[in-house]
Amino acid sequence: MSKGADDNRVRKSRVFRRAGATAAAAALLAGLAMPGVAAADGTAAAGRDRPDLRAMVQEIADSGFAGAQLRVHDERGDWAGSAGVRKLGETAKPPTNGRFRIGSNTKTFVSTVVLQLVGEGRVGLDAPVAGYLPEFGLDRRITVRMLLQHTSGLFDYTGAMLPDGTIVPGIPLVGKEFLDNRFHTYRPEELVRFGLSKPPLFAPGTDWNYTNINYVLAGLLIKKVTGNPYGDELQRRILRPLGLRDTVVPGTWPGIPGPHAHGYYRYEEAGQWKTVDITDQNPSWASSAGELISTTKDLHTFFSALLSGRLLPAPLLAEMRKPHPKGGYGLGLYVQDAGSKCGIVLKGMGGFHGYGTLMASTPDGSRTFELSMTYGDSAADLGQAYNKADRMLVDKVLCDGKIG
Repeated sequence: MSKGADDNRVRKSRVFRRAGATAAAAALLAGLAMPGVAAADGTAAAGRDRPDLRAMVQEIADSGFAGAQLRVHDERGDWAGSAGVRKLGETAKPPTNGRFRIGSNTKTFVSTVVLQLVGEGRVGLDAPVAGYLPEFGLDRRITVRMLLQHTSGLFDYTGAMLPDGTIVPGIPLVGKEFLDNRFHTYRPEELVRFGLSKPPLFAPGTDWNYTNINYVLAGLLIKKVTGNPYGDELQRRILRPLGLRDTVVPGTWPGIPGPHAHGYYRYEEAGQWKTVDITDQNPSWASSAGELISTTKDLHTFFSALLSGRLLPAPLLAEMRKPHPKGGYGLGLYVQDAGSKCGIVLKGMGGFHGYGTLMASTPDGSRTFELSMTYGDSAADLGQAYNKADRMLVDKVLCDGKIG
């Protein structure tokens, strides 16, 4: 969502790589902070004011974003609010439960469906992916688990940095070239074949590197096994059962339905910085690695249901929560050690041209937050601002100020 996708080592900030945005795109994205905080919406407890949370969402918006939406669940109940502006040049604040592009948080949904298929005996977690998708000629050492945990070694179609430091570009996702092609339609098979046309980064299972191609393949695996597009399986298995009516699988449709804040893309051309409203764009380049649109309320419902065991049997949920020692990534989510005073934090992180998203929870679900940030025309380092917002919310909301 201006949230381009790139190799974590070539990104200006590692968080944007994890979010699925390209390194170069991260360097170009920016947000405009504006004053004013919207009141909590109807999902918050009636009459309950949370000055601490209002101050936090305002601080996030002021750090370089056009706007921010924050939802928190803790022992005091549920709260939702926003700060900044819905659209540059206007005064209206972002809707407190507006839709936005969630970027790589899509991966958590996709991983959940794949693991459900594992639980049904239709997919083997440690089986070769080539057995399900023989048309791509994949290395038979690459397993389904390796896709979900980013240890396949496959070159990412969004670009990558080779071990010798050479940067190999992917499909156009930055600058004027991206803007000129932002309504182009990519087929998932096309994205996979682009990545497979490049040498692998390492032997399967020997290292960790966040790559979107893994989850495009996971989406194709779902289609091959079930006979239905991955989005249809998301609807049948997750969205409809949980009542996630505001979560959308857009495919090639460029718009965002219903109330939403606008996202912007800031780039340099001929020595001049320009800002473009990037809200409307064809998200097919992200496919099952990052195309979903949702709300903070729907993300809260989904993540809470997942972590409480409503979507996966306990053994598979335990597999999902086992982090890789290098990336701290399980099977579709991050598993962060927040220190001895706080413990483990589970989270999803996402970025897309114009949008950045976080969802996080304590393992028992007693404390959660969901955050959407929209980029504007500020020259602030948004990689740093994104990380700062993440650290603040983990500390203040999930860890009750016990970090540091």
